[in-house]
Amino acid sequence: MSNFKTERRLKIKRRVSGSIVTSAERPRLVVFRSNSEIYAQIVDISNKTICSASSLEKDLSGLKETNMAKASLVGKRIAEKAKSLGIEKVVFDRNGFLYHGRIKNLADGAREGGLQF
Repeated sequence: MSNFKTERRLKIKRRVSGSIVTSAERPRLVVFRSNSEIYAQIVDISNKTICSASSLEKDLSGLKETNMAKASLVGKRIAEKAKSLGIEKVVFDRNGFLYHGRIKNLADGAREGGLQF
């Protein structure tokens, strides 16, 4: 059985990764989406995770929200954590996923939380 969707996403990821330029002032906001959960982390120039948020955190996992609503809550959570560390500007790395649905909701939630990208 072929992993067509995974192969396609990785192909898009390789193609788009050349246009993502990070710096010390603008780390990457990397997003990963599974079938049921969504994860976000801010990664610096040396590929070290600065902070992270996911829909599996204790106060988010018990909610009876839809996945779309959880994605925007994760976006707001990552924005709060980044602002507490003094990070206001990031580069959005959608990690090969299409920019709609939960990925877009997470991005909108991060913008509402105060991140600029």
